Amino acid sequence: MESKICVHLKAIKELKLSKDDVCEECIKTGSDWVHLLTCQTCGVTLCCDESTNKHMTRHFNKTKHPVIISSESGERWMWCYVDESFAEY
Repeated sequence: MESKICVHLKAIKELKLSKDDVCEECIKTGSDWVHLLTCQTCGVTLCCDESTNKHMTRHFNKTKHPVIISSESGERWMWCYVDESFAEY
């Protein structure tokens, strides 16, 4: 069965990549993170839900920016919060 890619993921034509490979919010508070994700709307890089502060999910809840990509070396995937849709690139 072929998985459907949502309109938000299809709309991504050029990837916004992490600039510094740090969670911008964790740096401010001196917190640690597990994995990094980059918002494809505004380019902010924040921590994942496995991290204590879950900054990227908080960012989505506040801004409704739908698509993130993994900023981890060797990982090439996108996630849409709105449609709970996943795609590799």
